[in-house]
Parts: sequence; C-alpha cells; structure tokens
Amino acid sequence: MPEKAYIKTFGCQMNEHDSFRMMDLLREIGYDIADSPEDASLVLMNTCSVRHNPENKVYSLLGALRRRKAARPDLIIGVAGCVAQQEGERLLEREKTLDLVFGPDNLFRLPEMIAAVKRGERVCATQWLPRERKIQNFIPEEWVERGHVDGVKAYVAITKGCNNMCAFCIVPHTRGREVSREAENILREARSLVARGAKEIWLLGQNVNSYQASRDYRFHQLLDDLSQVDGLERIRFTAPHPKDWNKALSDLMASRKRICKHLHLPFQAGSDRILEIMRRNHTLDEYLAKVRYLRSVAPGVEVTTDLIVGFPTETEADFERTLYCLEQARFSQVYPFKYSPRPGTPVADLPDDVPREAKEERLARVIALQERINEESQRALVGATQEVLIDGAHPRKRHVMNGRTDGYRAISVRGEHLEIGDLVAVRVTGYAGHWLEGTLIGERREAARATCPVC
Repeated sequence: MPEKAYIKTFGCQMNEHDSFRMMDLLREIGYDIADSPEDASLVLMNTCSVRHNPENKVYSLLGALRRRKAARPDLIIGVAGCVAQQEGERLLEREKTLDLVFGPDNLFRLPEMIAAVKRGERVCATQWLPRERKIQNFIPEEWVERGHVDGVKAYVAITKGCNNMCAFCIVPHTRGREVSREAENILREARSLVARGAKEIWLLGQNVNSYQASRDYRFHQLLDDLSQVDGLERIRFTAPHPKDWNKALSDLMASRKRICKHLHLPFQAGSDRILEIMRRNHTLDEYLAKVRYLRSVAPGVEVTTDLIVGFPTETEADFERTLYCLEQARFSQVYPFKYSPRPGTPVADLPDDVPREAKEERLARVIALQERINEESQRALVGATQEVLIDGAHPRKRHVMNGRTDGYRAISVRGEHLEIGDLVAVRVTGYAGHWLEGTLIGERREAARATCPVC
C-alpha cells in the first residue's frame, strides 16, 4: 500500500504553487496525497512569515503533531517555505519532533531530503541557489512542461525573490534577491499547461511587473506574447508594484481580451509620510493617478489591494488618508492587515507604538467602509452582462455552477448543462454578500478542451 503525504499550505499563491510542485514530486516517489494529517505518514507545512498570525498557526500545528509523533515514531514532519528559511536550524532545536526544514530554493530536492530522513538524519536545507545572474530558469528543465493544472487554472512563476526592500517586508530575506525566467521557458510551460486543460494562467512573482528577461524584453512583452498562446482564455498576475505599473501596461490590458480586467495593486497606506517610512517609492497621488488612467482606458476594470493599519508612528490623520484612498479608488476587494513586526526587516527595531486597540478599531473601520463600497458596487452590476469562466459546481443548488467574472468577482450561474471550463455570457440578477448571482444568456460556449488523455 502506498505511503500517504499531507501538505498544509499557508500564505500566498506562490506557496500554493510550490505545494502543487511538492505534491507532484511526492507522487513521483510513490506517495499518495492524503486529505488529512491523521491519514499521513508524511506531514509538510508550507509556511508564510509575511505576518505574525500565519507563523503562529505553524507552531500551533507543530504542537498538535507532537502527540501523533509520540504514538507513531515513523511519522515524518517537515516545515517548508518562508518560516523554514527564516528560522532554519532554530526550528530543529525548538521542535524535537521535526525531521525536515527546507526553504523555497530547495523545493526540488524534496525526494533526496526525505530519503535522508528515512536513513535517520534530521535535515535543514536553507542554502540559496546561485543568484549571480538575474536571468535564471529556476524550474528544473524536466519539470517545465509538468506544471500543475488545478481545475481550470494553473500557476506559472515568472520571477522569484524581490529587490524592493520595503521596510516592513521579510520576503527579500526569505525568498532572496530577484531573478527572472527566460521568456521561452515561461511560454513553453504555459503552452504545456493549456494543452493539459488550463483555461486560465496566473503569473506569479513577488513583484511580477519588474520581470526583465533582457534590456528589451520586460513584463509588457511577456504579457503580449502570452496573450497570443493558442487555447489560453485568461491571463491573471499577482502581484505588481505600483512604482512599476505604467500607462503601457494599462493600454495593453485594455487592448488584449485575454488579459483579465483585474489588477491587484497593493497600496499599503494612504499617508505619504507612512509610505516614505515603508520605502514604497510612490505617493498616494501617483497611485491614484495610475488607477484613474487604467479605468479611463479599460472601463469596468476591477482593482483590488492590500493595506496595513497601525504601522509604527501612524496617527489618526495618517489613517484617514487610507480611508480617503478607499473612497477614491473604490476597490472591489481589500485585504487589510494589522501591522506586526517581522524579524530582520528595517523597521523591526522601531517601537510598535500604535496600541492594539487602535489597530483593531482602524481595521474594523476599513472593513466597514469596504463592505459599504462592495455592496454599492455589487448593486450597480445587477442587470449587467459579464463573461464568466465556470470553475465548479454549487455545493447545494441543482443546475447552478460557480465561476469568476473577468474582473474576478465570484458568481453563481443558473443554467442547464453548464460544465467546468465553459466560458459563458451571464446576466447578473442579484447578489448575496460578496457573491453575484446570474443566469446564462443564450448558448454556452465551450472553451478549448484538454487533449491530454490523463487530464
């Protein structure tokens, strides 16, 4: 009977992508993927250290696994990802039940590391791959055409690491300095994913729009080339940096139907004083000008964002500028977080001087304002026609399927004979919270079907 492995993923889409790669690696060496840690002989946590809360969840899960390890000494427990890179040997010293710690650069060594653990070793692999060259095909050649298709979508990493050095962010320390993949390497992976059923591809990187394969080949050229891949219906990407977003990218998004009219553009704070301390290298006015221009050339585009409340020295006046940004930009979705200091970052030694109660109160005000904006936006869409990519069945309602609009709004669609992967025109009939509701208009249109016999 095959051994089983369970992977718990924390954090961003890059971590989700890495976990899919790990699942494929584990299948290669004979593991089945378990639905729960109780069914597994190998448990991996793919971790995030961008904020304190996901890190706490990792230690909580490790504590729960101690009891299982005591009852089953052959259970292999590993920590991967950013917490592993950040803590390294300290994790092994702190958690005696841990067998394996490895950072993002060592993902493809997973089979050999598991073999070492089975020989009785405790493994810590946090060394960086060479980064002398800014162009680096960091996906091993034999895995370029073996990316993971998850339903209708697939992820493609185009960069890894980050050079921005935002004062609050630990990513440059846990993912390393930025490198870009060769364009043809990326395009080959994308064509392979489409051939195996992907309708939508997400381009991933800590700062995707700083991608640069050569002096004359940057993110704009890569997006343009990907938008011409036969059979690919939709392209999304996350996350660009405001300082690198420009009119040429807005114009390209407006002119290419396959590039989704959805931009996740983190602004982090509304106060220029706080933005300067954060080392964001843009002002609020510059940010809003870029959003306004995008909407002028691509009406109906949806913009989402991240923001931090309670950053060191943030005053009530500073926070009011964040609320002003929400009112002006009218985001379709906001991911707000309370500031928590991250070890090794430039502001880690600053006093965390905004009281917890003030952070919580400001977070609640952000959420309340965004809920009002969202409700107004959802109501305004009633009666409109949206193109929807169907990605799953409704869990409770018959003849209803779920999907995403071009602008990434979730929607439930009523219509007979709809299938996952269909790209359909839908009239919005209502909404409930963050979900739109709609009915199919006319005949369903099949997106290009997979030709791979195993997909």
